[in-house]
Amino acid sequence: MDKPAYFVHPSSYVDEPCQIGEGTKIWHFSHVMQGAHIGTGCILGQNVHVASGVIIGNNVKIQNNVSLYEGVEIEDDVFCGPSCVFTNINNPRAQIVRRHMYARTLVRRGASIGANATIVCGSTIGRYAFIGAGAVVTRGQVPDYALMVGVPAVRKGWMSRHGYLLAYPDAEGVMVCPESGWRYKEIEPDLLRCLDWDEDRPLPEASV
Repeated sequence: MDKPAYFVHPSSYVDEPCQIGEGTKIWHFSHVMQGAHIGTGCILGQNVHVASGVIIGNNVKIQNNVSLYEGVEIEDDVFCGPSCVFTNINNPRAQIVRRHMYARTLVRRGASIGANATIVCGSTIGRYAFIGAGAVVTRGQVPDYALMVGVPAVRKGWMSRHGYLLAYPDAEGVMVCPESGWRYKEIEPDLLRCLDWDEDRPLPEASV
């Protein structure tokens, strides 16, 4: 029998059939249920639960004590901090079965979710958004690059693709990342765009 192209710690369980990409590592006491899809080059820390139907893209980092329930989709290059929380029912009751009411949650490419943050189901986290530790994101659309903090979470600024808070714009409305030098501009209210690199392109290899 061929050796899998991914690593699973002996203390973890992987229920077949499911899909796990090459180079992915699944560490202690984790559980991947049948029907889950995990891309290439991912890292799942200790005590991570991936439910049936969950989709995880490539190069995703999921830290300890995170549960991804049915209805959650994670795109490429996403970071999920320790003990962050995802829900999939808005009005749960122990005595009422509502599996037919699971709401979709989408975390788009490159977003970061801080430790102990809560993402209420039905939310879409935009590309390269940054959810602060302990924040609670209620249902709705988080803009690309938005820095979201507080309970409930509100936008307190913009983060660059390289993870830096962008300073106030210059006279032409341009903000510059202090690490990469890439320029960003709010082209309309709550819509930030990078002027030097398309949002759907992965970072250049030298930046990884």
